[in-house]
Amino acid sequence: MPPAADLVKVAIEWPGAFPKLMEIDQKKPLSAIIKEVCEGWSLGNHENFALQIADATNFYITEKNRNDIKNGSILRLTTSPYQTAVQLHERIQSSSMDAKLESLKDLANASRDITFAQEFINLDGISLLTLMVESGTERYQKLQKIMKPCFGDLLSFTLTAFVELMDHGIVSWDTFSVAFIKKIASYVNKSAMDTAVLQRSLAILESMVLNSQDLYHKVAQEITIGQLIPHLQGTDQDIQTYTIAVINALFLKAPEEKRQVRLQCAHTALTAYSLLCRTSNVIRSPTPINDEMAHQLYVLQVLTFNLLEDRMMTKMDPQDQAQRDIIFELRRIAFDVECEPNNGSIEKRKSMYTRDYKKLGFINHVNPAVDFTQIPPGMLALDNMLYFARHHQDAYIRIVLENSSREDKHECPFGRSSIELTKMLCEILKVGELPSENCHDFHPMFFTHDRSFEEFFCICIQLLNKTWKEMRATSEDFNKVMQVVREQIMRALTLKPNSLDQFKSRLQNLSYTEILKIRQSERMNQEDFQSRPILELREKIQPEIMELIKQQRLNRLCDGTCFRKISSRRRQDKFWYCRLSPNHKVLHYGDLEESPQGEVPHDSLQEKLPVADIKAVITGKDCPHMKEKGALKQNKEVLELAFSVLYESDEYLNFIAPDKHEYCVWIDGLNALLGKEMTSDYTKSDMDTLLSMEMKLRLLDLENIQIPEAPPPIPKEPSNYDFVYDCN
Repeated sequence: MPPAADLVKVAIEWPGAFPKLMEIDQKKPLSAIIKEVCEGWSLGNHENFALQIADATNFYITEKNRNDIKNGSILRLTTSPYQTAVQLHERIQSSSMDAKLESLKDLANASRDITFAQEFINLDGISLLTLMVESGTERYQKLQKIMKPCFGDLLSFTLTAFVELMDHGIVSWDTFSVAFIKKIASYVNKSAMDTAVLQRSLAILESMVLNSQDLYHKVAQEITIGQLIPHLQGTDQDIQTYTIAVINALFLKAPEEKRQVRLQCAHTALTAYSLLCRTSNVIRSPTPINDEMAHQLYVLQVLTFNLLEDRMMTKMDPQDQAQRDIIFELRRIAFDVECEPNNGSIEKRKSMYTRDYKKLGFINHVNPAVDFTQIPPGMLALDNMLYFARHHQDAYIRIVLENSSREDKHECPFGRSSIELTKMLCEILKVGELPSENCHDFHPMFFTHDRSFEEFFCICIQLLNKTWKEMRATSEDFNKVMQVVREQIMRALTLKPNSLDQFKSRLQNLSYTEILKIRQSERMNQEDFQSRPILELREKIQPEIMELIKQQRLNRLCDGTCFRKISSRRRQDKFWYCRLSPNHKVLHYGDLEESPQGEVPHDSLQEKLPVADIKAVITGKDCPHMKEKGALKQNKEVLELAFSVLYESDEYLNFIAPDKHEYCVWIDGLNALLGKEMTSDYTKSDMDTLLSMEMKLRLLDLENIQIPEAPPPIPKEPSNYDFVYDCN
């Protein structure tokens, strides 16, 4: 008699028969179990049969995943993956339109299972589907006018099956012909195309570009950014998301030697997309932006700003006359110098230049070109200054003349300020860094203008000048002013303004006086506990606070977390869940079809890992699943959220946390389970907060101030609003 732990009680279905209740011995070969089931229904050739999970997935049971079966599962006896693949392979070539349509629908559904996918691919199924896309559907295009819905469904299921099969990573993307790429691109380029066909065609193009440099060149020849832009004009957010994903993929994979092409690509995309945003088609749509759309917008934002990196890291050549002419242009606009006097001496002209360059606020008054040899921000600072001078001429002239008329020590140096501000803005927007795999932090206002970075600079340089005056700053206070300006910008960006005008108005409410009030308020909430008795009390109560934090971390692990599976091929909406048992002895985990609403019960999670078997917790680049992704630079932030649990001899349970907070919660919780110290930043932050609160309560108690057990009641709303205040 096998141990009870190896026995699983299940129900097995077979069409036309009553379900069979039986116990499965997990130590017994799967083929023997299938044979036993077949004999129970007097079915021969048991090798032609297999077991499936009887749910929406219909995944086959194999030796690898059989441990997913739990007590009470409902299984289905069905034809083997090989037999099913052979049957579908024949049926999709049927001359009957109805039979072909039904078989392609079944194929699209079955292809989600990797076991079936492997068998169908072994029958050269991918080549058959590509041939159908290239030429097979041509036979039906003549009938498209009279049977358009059927044609759309036929093509939709064909492409869906193709996407599902390719998503398993069994077949290389490099194997596809130019004819196939042309056909897929033609579906994207058509003005009126079935939504499902368009969505899958965009997904295929994205995967081609991301997974093959050779295919990138072929796809880039067939489709342009301009042809993709019209798909952003509709109301279907999935189509918009896939369209932006293709734009991002084309942008990411463009060769380094084609930087000008990348620049034009981004400029076209951003200009067109800015127009769409201003007409409220995407960002201002009443439909909430989903996580995938937010991620793609974030990626587009990052890649667009990264185009500034070349100018940011380019030093000015003091001998380059074209570059020097830009500085002359700044001087001309500021002081309305139309032409230089030819009758003056060289010394006189040099003296005049030096005087004007000093008024413009350059550090090097004799040769201001030297100021732009610092990288970053390099030539990008000069570009911003010229843009401000040309497009906001009145504001530029006012700032220069206003400061040139002040005392030397009180003038706000426009040149130096512009250089340092440009450097600061590049740091805030992380210019030059690759996009993170799971970030959704985009700023809508940068999609409302085709020169958003330059306009952003123009707003901020005027803010800097205003803050300088409010602080009554001198040249010695330059760094202090820059710190205040940085705080003003960061606080305004945190509010996620929808437009540059809204950003500007938010800054109006963040004057230097308001910043001082905010700082004072924050200081009042962080009372100084530096006296010796306070420090001794703090040290005494710290262990109980640490124990409280430990219990909170373990309770969070008991609640569990939904982790997203991230594929290097394309982003997936696949999830798995992990939670700690209430007795803190077992980790329960398992796959989910969709993101859960609330907690997932223990009994619905198929896998178990005893805490006693955990040997170590590994983080960052040492994790086995990060070593596999090591070549992907864009996984830098994923690296910071990765951790693995080592158990047995060389087995790992691999995680990628949804965010930094969840990462710290799990690292702390797992370390607490293993009896190790909790060292995350969040533990330190929680410790400081709880200690400060406990210290304040104890000090209030020493002052004999009664703290009520319950909060005071909320005042009732007056029944009569018809009243006045008698000032007498």
